[in-house]
Amino acid sequence: MKPSMLPWPALLLCVAALVSGTGSFPLERKDKRVQFAAWDDVNVIAHGLLQLGQGLKEHVDKTKGQVRELSGRLRTLDTTVAELGKETQQLRQEGETLRAELQAQESTGHSLNASAVLQTRAEELSGDRQRISDRIAALEEKVDGMLQGEGMEVANGNYTDARTIQWMLEEQTRRIDDLVERIRQQQHKLDKQNVQIRTLQNQIQQRKERSSLRRKVDENAQNASTEQSDSPMDMASDCHQLYLGGETSSGIYTIRPSGSQPFQVFCEMTSEGGWTVIQSRKDGSVDFDQLWQEYRDGFGSLKGEFWLGLEKIHSMTKNGVYVLQVQLSDWKDDTQSIRYSFRLDDEDSSYALHLQEVTTGGLESALTTEASGLPFSTSDRDHDQKADTNCAKLLSGGWWFGNCGRSNLNGRYFPGQPPKQREERKQGVFWKTWRGRYYPLKSTVMKIAPGEIQHSS
Repeated sequence: MKPSMLPWPALLLCVAALVSGTGSFPLERKDKRVQFAAWDDVNVIAHGLLQLGQGLKEHVDKTKGQVRELSGRLRTLDTTVAELGKETQQLRQEGETLRAELQAQESTGHSLNASAVLQTRAEELSGDRQRISDRIAALEEKVDGMLQGEGMEVANGNYTDARTIQWMLEEQTRRIDDLVERIRQQQHKLDKQNVQIRTLQNQIQQRKERSSLRRKVDENAQNASTEQSDSPMDMASDCHQLYLGGETSSGIYTIRPSGSQPFQVFCEMTSEGGWTVIQSRKDGSVDFDQLWQEYRDGFGSLKGEFWLGLEKIHSMTKNGVYVLQVQLSDWKDDTQSIRYSFRLDDEDSSYALHLQEVTTGGLESALTTEASGLPFSTSDRDHDQKADTNCAKLLSGGWWFGNCGRSNLNGRYFPGQPPKQREERKQGVFWKTWRGRYYPLKSTVMKIAPGEIQHSS
Protein backbone atom coordinates (compact mmCIF):
# COMPACT_ATOMS: atom_id res chain seq x y z
CA MET A 1 0.00 0.00 0.00
CA LYS A 2 1.31 3.44 -0.91
CA PRO A 3 2.07 5.80 2.03
CA SER A 4 -0.35 8.45 0.82
CA MET A 5 -3.27 6.07 0.24
CA LEU A 6 -5.79 5.23 2.99
CA PRO A 7 -7.28 1.74 3.34
CA TRP A 8 -10.38 1.44 1.27
CA PRO A 9 -12.69 0.76 4.28
CA ALA A 10 -11.45 3.99 5.85
CA LEU A 11 -12.09 5.82 2.59
CA LEU A 12 -15.64 4.49 2.53
CA LEU A 13 -16.20 5.78 6.05
CA CYS A 14 -14.80 9.20 5.09
CA VAL A 15 -17.01 9.38 2.03
CA ALA A 16 -20.07 8.36 4.03
CA ALA A 17 -19.29 10.97 6.67
CA LEU A 18 -18.87 13.69 4.07
CA VAL A 19 -22.09 12.72 2.32
CA SER A 20 -24.06 12.53 5.55
CA GLY A 21 -22.57 15.79 6.75
CA THR A 22 -23.41 17.66 3.65
CA GLY A 23 -26.89 16.17 3.57
CA SER A 24 -27.81 16.75 7.24
CA PHE A 25 -26.51 20.27 7.75
CA PRO A 26 -27.36 22.49 4.83
CA LEU A 27 -26.20 26.08 5.10
CA GLU A 28 -28.87 28.75 5.51
CA ARG A 29 -28.90 32.35 4.35
CA LYS A 30 -31.18 35.15 5.45
CA ASP A 31 -33.46 34.35 2.54
CA LYS A 32 -34.07 30.86 4.09
CA ARG A 33 -32.74 29.06 0.92
CA VAL A 34 -30.69 25.84 1.23
CA GLN A 35 -27.03 25.89 -0.01
CA PHE A 36 -25.45 22.57 -0.98
CA ALA A 37 -21.89 21.46 -0.36
CA ALA A 38 -19.12 23.54 -1.92
CA TRP A 39 -17.01 22.39 -4.88
CA ASP A 40 -14.04 21.71 -2.60
CA ASP A 41 -16.13 19.15 -0.69
CA VAL A 42 -17.23 17.58 -3.96
CA ASN A 43 -13.60 17.42 -5.12
CA VAL A 44 -12.58 15.75 -1.85
CA ILE A 45 -15.31 13.15 -2.29
CA ALA A 46 -14.35 12.55 -5.94
CA HIS A 47 -10.66 12.23 -5.02
CA GLY A 48 -11.53 9.76 -2.28
CA LEU A 49 -13.57 7.67 -4.70
CA LEU A 50 -10.69 7.65 -7.19
CA GLN A 51 -8.26 6.54 -4.50
CA LEU A 52 -10.75 3.87 -3.41
CA GLY A 53 -11.09 2.56 -6.98
CA GLN A 54 -7.30 2.59 -7.52
CA GLY A 55 -6.74 0.74 -4.23
CA LEU A 56 -9.32 -1.86 -5.11
CA LYS A 57 -7.78 -2.33 -8.59
CA GLU A 58 -4.26 -2.81 -7.17
CA HIS A 59 -5.60 -5.20 -4.53
CA VAL A 60 -7.43 -7.25 -7.21
CA ASP A 61 -4.30 -7.32 -9.47
CA LYS A 62 -2.12 -8.42 -6.58
CA THR A 63 -4.62 -11.09 -5.57
CA LYS A 64 -4.81 -12.39 -9.16
CA GLY A 65 -1.02 -12.70 -9.28
CA GLN A 66 -0.92 -14.57 -6.00
CA VAL A 67 -3.71 -16.88 -7.18
CA ARG A 68 -1.80 -17.64 -10.43
CA GLU A 69 1.37 -18.35 -8.48
CA LEU A 70 -0.46 -20.66 -6.04
CA SER A 71 -2.18 -22.43 -8.94
CA GLY A 72 1.18 -23.14 -10.55
CA ARG A 73 2.62 -24.48 -7.32
CA LEU A 74 -0.45 -26.66 -6.73
CA ARG A 75 -0.14 -28.08 -10.25
CA THR A 76 3.45 -28.99 -9.48
CA LEU A 77 2.31 -30.60 -6.23
CA ASP A 78 -0.44 -32.54 -8.02
CA THR A 79 2.10 -33.88 -10.51
CA THR A 80 4.42 -35.04 -7.73
CA VAL A 81 1.52 -36.63 -5.77
CA ALA A 82 0.44 -38.45 -8.96
CA GLU A 83 3.96 -39.84 -9.36
CA LEU A 84 3.97 -40.98 -5.72
CA GLY A 85 0.58 -42.61 -6.28
CA LYS A 86 2.01 -44.57 -9.20
CA GLU A 87 4.95 -45.71 -7.08
CA THR A 88 2.54 -46.75 -4.25
CA GLN A 89 0.46 -48.73 -6.73
CA GLN A 90 3.61 -50.52 -7.91
CA LEU A 91 4.49 -51.35 -4.28
CA ARG A 92 1.01 -52.81 -3.76
CA GLN A 93 1.36 -54.96 -6.85
CA GLU A 94 4.77 -56.19 -5.69
CA GLY A 95 3.31 -57.01 -2.26
CA GLU A 96 0.52 -59.07 -3.82
CA THR A 97 3.08 -60.85 -5.98
CA LEU A 98 5.13 -61.68 -2.89
CA ARG A 99 2.12 -63.04 -1.06
CA ALA A 100 1.30 -65.25 -4.03
CA GLU A 101 4.90 -66.50 -4.14
CA LEU A 102 4.83 -67.21 -0.40
CA GLN A 103 1.66 -69.22 -0.63
CA ALA A 104 3.07 -71.21 -3.54
CA GLN A 105 6.30 -71.93 -1.64
CA GLU A 106 4.43 -72.98 1.53
CA SER A 107 2.35 -75.38 -0.56
CA THR A 108 5.50 -77.05 -1.91
CA GLY A 109 7.33 -77.32 1.40
CA HIS A 110 9.87 -74.50 0.97
CA SER A 111 8.52 -72.30 3.73
CA LEU A 112 11.91 -71.43 5.25
CA ASN A 113 13.39 -70.16 2.01
CA ALA A 114 10.18 -68.35 1.19
CA SER A 115 10.21 -66.69 4.63
CA ALA A 116 13.77 -65.47 4.04
CA VAL A 117 12.90 -64.11 0.60
CA LEU A 118 9.72 -62.58 1.94
CA GLN A 119 11.60 -60.94 4.79
CA THR A 120 14.17 -59.47 2.35
CA ARG A 121 11.48 -58.17 0.03
CA ALA A 122 9.55 -56.78 2.98
CA GLU A 123 12.65 -54.89 4.13
CA GLU A 124 13.14 -53.50 0.62
CA LEU A 125 9.51 -52.42 0.49
CA SER A 126 9.84 -50.83 3.92
CA GLY A 127 12.86 -48.86 2.74
CA ASP A 128 11.04 -47.76 -0.40
CA ARG A 129 8.05 -46.66 1.64
CA GLN A 130 10.35 -44.70 3.97
CA ARG A 131 12.01 -42.93 1.05
CA ILE A 132 8.62 -42.11 -0.46
CA SER A 133 7.45 -40.83 2.90
CA ASP A 134 10.56 -38.65 3.21
CA ARG A 135 10.01 -37.26 -0.30
CA ILE A 136 6.37 -36.46 0.51
CA ALA A 137 7.42 -34.74 3.75
CA ALA A 138 10.12 -32.72 1.95
CA LEU A 139 7.64 -31.80 -0.77
CA GLU A 140 5.09 -30.67 1.78
CA GLU A 141 7.70 -28.55 3.58
CA LYS A 142 8.74 -26.99 0.24
CA VAL A 143 5.13 -26.23 -0.69
CA ASP A 144 4.50 -24.73 2.76
CA GLY A 145 7.58 -22.61 2.43
CA MET A 146 6.55 -21.45 -1.03
CA LEU A 147 3.10 -20.57 0.23
CA GLN A 148 4.61 -18.59 3.12
CA GLY A 149 6.91 -16.63 0.77
CA GLU A 150 10.15 -18.45 1.68
CA GLY A 151 12.10 -18.58 -1.57
CA MET A 152 15.69 -18.33 -0.38
CA GLU A 153 16.76 -21.52 -2.18
CA VAL A 154 15.30 -20.25 -5.44
CA ALA A 155 16.90 -16.88 -4.91
CA ASN A 156 20.25 -18.49 -4.20
CA GLY A 157 19.90 -20.59 -7.33
CA ASN A 158 19.13 -17.50 -9.41
CA TYR A 159 22.15 -15.74 -7.92
CA THR A 160 24.38 -18.70 -8.77
CA ASP A 161 23.03 -18.78 -12.33
CA ALA A 162 23.60 -15.02 -12.67
CA ARG A 163 27.20 -15.35 -11.49
CA THR A 164 27.76 -18.20 -13.96
CA ILE A 165 26.35 -16.16 -16.85
CA GLN A 166 28.46 -13.14 -15.84
CA TRP A 167 31.59 -15.30 -15.74
CA MET A 168 30.79 -16.69 -19.20
CA LEU A 169 30.31 -13.16 -20.57
CA GLU A 170 33.61 -12.00 -19.06
CA GLU A 171 35.41 -14.99 -20.52
CA GLN A 172 33.88 -14.32 -23.95
CA THR A 173 34.88 -10.64 -23.75
CA ARG A 174 38.43 -11.64 -22.87
CA ARG A 175 38.58 -13.96 -25.89
CA ILE A 176 37.28 -11.19 -28.15
CA ASP A 177 39.91 -8.78 -26.78
CA ASP A 178 42.63 -11.38 -27.40
CA LEU A 179 41.38 -11.84 -30.96
CA VAL A 180 41.37 -8.07 -31.59
CA GLU A 181 44.93 -7.82 -30.23
CA ARG A 182 46.07 -10.62 -32.54
CA ILE A 183 44.43 -8.88 -35.49
CA ARG A 184 46.19 -5.63 -34.55
CA GLN A 185 49.55 -7.39 -34.35
CA GLN A 186 48.98 -9.04 -37.73
CA GLN A 187 48.04 -5.65 -39.21
CA HIS A 188 51.24 -4.16 -37.77
CA LYS A 189 53.29 -6.95 -39.38
CA LEU A 190 51.52 -6.40 -42.71
CA ASP A 191 52.26 -2.67 -42.52
CA LYS A 192 55.93 -3.37 -41.90
CA GLN A 193 56.04 -5.80 -44.79
CA ASN A 194 54.32 -3.22 -46.99
CA VAL A 195 56.96 -0.65 -46.04
CA GLN A 196 59.71 -3.15 -46.82
CA ILE A 197 58.16 -3.90 -50.21
CA ARG A 198 57.93 -0.20 -51.04
CA THR A 199 61.53 0.27 -49.89
CA LEU A 200 62.67 -2.52 -52.22
CA GLN A 201 60.66 -1.01 -55.07
CA ASN A 202 62.26 2.38 -54.46
CA GLN A 203 65.72 0.82 -54.36
CA ILE A 204 65.07 -0.91 -57.70
CA GLN A 205 63.81 2.38 -59.14
CA GLN A 206 66.89 4.19 -57.82
CA ARG A 207 69.20 1.64 -59.38
CA LYS A 208 67.43 2.02 -62.71
CA GLU A 209 67.75 5.81 -62.47
CA ARG A 210 71.42 5.55 -61.52
CA SER A 211 72.08 3.26 -64.48
CA SER A 212 70.29 5.70 -66.74
CA LEU A 213 72.23 8.60 -65.20
CA ARG A 214 75.56 6.82 -65.78
CA ARG A 215 74.67 6.25 -69.42
CA LYS A 216 73.75 9.90 -69.85
CA VAL A 217 76.93 11.04 -68.10
CA ASP A 218 79.00 8.87 -70.40
CA GLU A 219 77.16 10.27 -73.41
CA ASN A 220 77.72 13.81 -72.16
CA ALA A 221 81.40 13.17 -71.62
CA GLN A 222 81.80 11.76 -75.13
CA ASN A 223 79.37 13.77 -77.26
CA ALA A 224 78.80 17.06 -75.30
CA SER A 225 75.15 16.75 -74.26
CA THR A 226 72.64 18.66 -76.40
CA GLU A 227 70.97 19.89 -73.22
CA GLN A 228 74.18 21.72 -72.24
CA SER A 229 75.47 22.64 -75.71
CA ASP A 230 73.71 26.00 -75.77
CA SER A 231 75.08 26.97 -72.36
CA PRO A 232 78.18 29.21 -72.25
CA MET A 233 79.65 26.80 -69.70
CA ASP A 234 80.72 23.28 -70.42
CA MET A 235 79.04 21.96 -67.24
CA ALA A 236 77.16 24.12 -64.71
CA SER A 237 77.68 23.61 -60.96
CA ASP A 238 74.03 24.34 -60.04
CA CYS A 239 70.72 25.48 -61.51
CA HIS A 240 71.47 29.18 -61.01
CA GLN A 241 74.48 28.92 -63.31
CA LEU A 242 72.20 27.33 -65.89
CA TYR A 243 69.80 30.26 -65.44
CA LEU A 244 72.61 32.75 -65.92
CA GLY A 245 73.62 30.82 -69.04
CA GLY A 246 70.19 31.32 -70.59
CA GLU A 247 68.07 28.40 -69.34
CA THR A 248 64.62 29.64 -68.31
CA SER A 249 62.49 26.47 -68.34
CA SER A 250 62.05 24.37 -65.24
CA GLY A 251 62.97 20.73 -65.65
CA ILE A 252 65.65 18.07 -65.25
CA TYR A 253 69.24 19.08 -65.97
CA THR A 254 72.70 17.61 -65.45
CA ILE A 255 75.13 19.58 -63.29
CA ARG A 256 78.67 19.03 -62.06
CA PRO A 257 79.75 20.80 -58.86
CA SER A 258 83.46 21.37 -58.33
CA GLY A 259 85.26 18.18 -57.31
CA SER A 260 82.17 16.02 -57.91
CA GLN A 261 80.87 13.65 -60.54
CA PRO A 262 77.99 14.88 -62.76
CA PHE A 263 74.43 14.12 -61.57
CA GLN A 264 70.93 15.11 -62.51
CA VAL A 265 68.81 17.63 -60.62
CA PHE A 266 65.41 19.27 -60.99
CA CYS A 267 65.77 23.01 -61.61
CA GLU A 268 63.01 25.48 -60.80
CA MET A 269 63.57 28.57 -62.89
CA THR A 270 61.98 31.76 -61.48
CA SER A 271 62.31 35.49 -62.08
CA GLU A 272 64.91 35.55 -59.31
CA GLY A 273 67.09 32.83 -60.81
CA GLY A 274 67.60 29.11 -60.83
CA TRP A 275 66.76 27.03 -57.75
CA THR A 276 68.02 23.46 -57.27
CA VAL A 277 65.23 21.38 -55.65
CA ILE A 278 66.63 19.06 -52.96
CA GLN A 279 63.35 17.66 -51.61
CA SER A 280 59.77 17.30 -52.91
CA ARG A 281 56.70 15.76 -51.24
CA LYS A 282 53.27 15.94 -52.83
CA ASP A 283 51.40 12.61 -53.07
CA GLY A 284 53.02 9.96 -50.86
CA SER A 285 54.23 7.89 -53.82
CA VAL A 286 57.72 7.48 -52.30
CA ASP A 287 58.48 6.03 -48.87
CA PHE A 288 60.76 8.45 -46.99
CA ASP A 289 61.37 6.06 -44.08
CA GLN A 290 64.86 5.23 -45.40
CA LEU A 291 68.26 4.47 -43.86
CA TRP A 292 71.47 6.51 -43.77
CA GLN A 293 72.88 5.34 -47.10
CA GLU A 294 69.69 6.25 -48.99
CA TYR A 295 69.58 9.73 -47.46
CA ARG A 296 73.26 10.19 -48.27
CA ASP A 297 72.96 9.13 -51.93
CA GLY A 298 69.36 10.22 -52.62
CA PHE A 299 66.17 8.36 -53.61
CA GLY A 300 62.88 8.83 -55.42
CA SER A 301 62.07 10.25 -58.86
CA LEU A 302 63.04 13.76 -60.01
CA LYS A 303 59.71 13.89 -61.85
CA GLY A 304 57.73 13.24 -58.65
CA GLU A 305 58.76 12.83 -55.03
CA PHE A 306 62.45 12.62 -54.16
CA TRP A 307 65.30 13.42 -51.80
CA LEU A 308 68.34 14.65 -53.77
CA GLY A 309 70.97 13.29 -51.37
CA LEU A 310 73.06 14.84 -48.59
CA GLU A 311 76.36 14.25 -50.40
CA LYS A 312 75.11 16.02 -53.53
CA ILE A 313 73.78 18.94 -51.48
CA HIS A 314 77.14 19.23 -49.71
CA SER A 315 79.06 19.13 -53.01
CA MET A 316 77.02 22.09 -54.34
CA THR A 317 77.23 24.26 -51.21
CA LYS A 318 80.67 23.55 -49.78
CA ASN A 319 82.44 26.37 -51.65
CA GLY A 320 80.03 29.25 -51.09
CA VAL A 321 77.16 30.80 -49.16
CA TYR A 322 73.80 29.34 -50.14
CA VAL A 323 70.16 30.07 -49.39
CA LEU A 324 67.69 27.36 -48.36
CA GLN A 325 64.00 28.01 -49.06
CA VAL A 326 61.27 25.86 -47.49
CA GLN A 327 57.78 25.98 -49.05
CA LEU A 328 54.79 24.34 -47.35
CA SER A 329 51.11 23.90 -48.21
CA ASP A 330 48.18 22.59 -46.16
CA TRP A 331 45.03 20.74 -47.25
CA LYS A 332 43.25 24.04 -47.93
CA ASP A 333 46.03 24.86 -50.43
CA ASP A 334 47.28 27.72 -48.27
CA THR A 335 51.05 28.16 -48.67
CA GLN A 336 53.87 29.64 -46.61
CA SER A 337 57.63 29.85 -47.07
CA ILE A 338 60.78 30.73 -45.19
CA ARG A 339 64.42 31.31 -46.23
CA TYR A 340 67.63 30.49 -44.41
CA SER A 341 71.24 31.32 -45.06
CA PHE A 342 72.83 27.94 -44.44
CA ARG A 343 75.87 25.69 -44.63
CA LEU A 344 76.04 21.89 -44.65
CA ASP A 345 78.98 19.91 -43.25
CA ASP A 346 80.37 16.72 -44.80
CA GLU A 347 79.64 13.11 -43.84
CA ASP A 348 82.40 13.04 -41.20
CA SER A 349 80.34 15.63 -39.31
CA SER A 350 77.08 13.74 -40.03
CA TYR A 351 76.00 16.49 -42.46
CA ALA A 352 75.40 18.97 -39.64
CA LEU A 353 73.14 21.87 -40.67
CA HIS A 354 74.25 25.43 -39.80
CA LEU A 355 71.66 28.18 -40.13
CA GLN A 356 73.53 31.46 -39.88
CA GLU A 357 70.56 33.77 -40.25
CA VAL A 358 66.86 33.65 -41.06
CA THR A 359 64.83 35.74 -43.46
CA THR A 360 61.13 35.05 -43.24
CA GLY A 361 58.28 35.39 -45.66
CA GLY A 362 55.45 34.76 -43.20
CA LEU A 363 56.47 31.38 -41.79
CA GLU A 364 58.06 31.14 -38.37
CA SER A 365 61.18 29.01 -38.13
CA ALA A 366 60.91 25.46 -36.82
CA LEU A 367 64.53 24.51 -37.56
CA THR A 368 67.38 25.03 -35.13
CA THR A 369 69.35 28.29 -35.20
CA GLU A 370 72.13 27.04 -32.91
CA ALA A 371 75.64 28.01 -34.01
CA SER A 372 76.94 24.43 -33.72
CA GLY A 373 74.18 23.05 -35.97
CA LEU A 374 72.34 19.78 -35.77
CA PRO A 375 73.65 16.56 -37.38
CA PHE A 376 71.38 14.56 -39.65
CA SER A 377 69.71 11.47 -38.10
CA THR A 378 68.16 8.30 -39.47
CA SER A 379 66.80 5.21 -37.76
CA ASP A 380 70.22 3.49 -38.10
CA ARG A 381 72.29 6.63 -37.28
CA ASP A 382 70.94 8.32 -34.16
CA HIS A 383 72.42 11.82 -33.80
CA ASP A 384 69.50 13.69 -32.20
CA GLN A 385 69.60 15.53 -28.85
CA LYS A 386 67.36 13.10 -26.94
CA ALA A 387 69.54 10.60 -25.13
CA ASP A 388 66.79 8.07 -24.45
CA THR A 389 64.93 8.29 -27.80
CA ASN A 390 65.71 7.69 -31.46
CA CYS A 391 63.64 10.43 -33.08
CA ALA A 392 63.95 8.93 -36.56
CA LYS A 393 62.42 5.66 -35.32
CA LEU A 394 59.78 7.44 -33.27
CA LEU A 395 58.72 9.91 -35.96
CA SER A 396 59.77 8.08 -39.17
CA GLY A 397 62.17 9.34 -41.84
CA GLY A 398 65.53 11.12 -41.66
CA TRP A 399 65.88 14.74 -40.51
CA TRP A 400 67.90 17.26 -38.50
CA PHE A 401 66.17 16.30 -35.25
CA GLY A 402 66.66 18.22 -32.03
CA ASN A 403 64.20 17.02 -29.41
CA CYS A 404 61.81 15.31 -31.89
CA GLY A 405 59.13 17.96 -31.64
CA ARG A 406 59.86 20.97 -33.88
CA SER A 407 59.70 19.78 -37.50
CA ASN A 408 60.03 16.76 -39.78
CA LEU A 409 59.44 17.25 -43.51
CA ASN A 410 60.52 13.67 -44.26
CA GLY A 411 57.91 11.94 -42.06
CA ARG A 412 55.07 9.66 -43.16
CA TYR A 413 52.71 11.08 -45.79
CA PHE A 414 49.01 10.86 -44.90
CA PRO A 415 46.87 11.53 -48.01
CA GLY A 416 43.41 12.98 -47.42
CA GLN A 417 42.00 12.31 -43.95
CA PRO A 418 44.77 12.06 -41.31
CA PRO A 419 44.66 9.17 -38.83
CA LYS A 420 42.59 9.62 -35.66
CA GLN A 421 45.24 8.22 -33.33
CA ARG A 422 47.54 10.94 -32.03
CA GLU A 423 50.51 8.55 -31.90
CA GLU A 424 50.18 7.98 -35.66
CA ARG A 425 49.65 11.65 -36.55
CA LYS A 426 52.90 12.69 -34.88
CA GLN A 427 54.77 10.57 -37.45
CA GLY A 428 53.48 12.74 -40.29
CA VAL A 429 55.01 15.61 -42.25
CA PHE A 430 54.75 18.59 -39.88
CA TRP A 431 56.07 22.10 -39.17
CA LYS A 432 55.13 22.94 -35.59
CA THR A 433 55.18 26.75 -35.85
CA TRP A 434 52.64 26.85 -38.70
CA ARG A 435 49.82 24.30 -38.43
CA GLY A 436 50.92 22.64 -35.22
CA ARG A 437 52.63 19.49 -34.07
CA TYR A 438 49.91 17.03 -35.18
CA TYR A 439 48.84 18.51 -38.55
CA PRO A 440 50.11 16.40 -41.52
CA LEU A 441 50.99 18.78 -44.36
CA LYS A 442 49.90 18.29 -47.97
CA SER A 443 53.13 19.20 -49.78
CA THR A 444 56.67 20.42 -49.11
CA VAL A 445 59.48 21.71 -51.33
CA MET A 446 63.06 22.42 -50.24
CA LYS A 447 65.32 24.18 -52.72
CA ILE A 448 68.69 25.93 -52.65
CA ALA A 449 70.43 28.68 -54.61
CA PRO A 450 73.60 30.78 -54.22
CA GLY A 451 73.38 33.67 -51.75
CA GLU A 452 73.63 36.20 -54.59
CA ILE A 453 70.04 35.35 -55.57
CA GLN A 454 68.92 37.43 -52.54
CA HIS A 455 70.12 40.59 -54.28
CA SER A 456 69.20 39.78 -57.88
CA SER A 457 65.47 40.50 -57.60
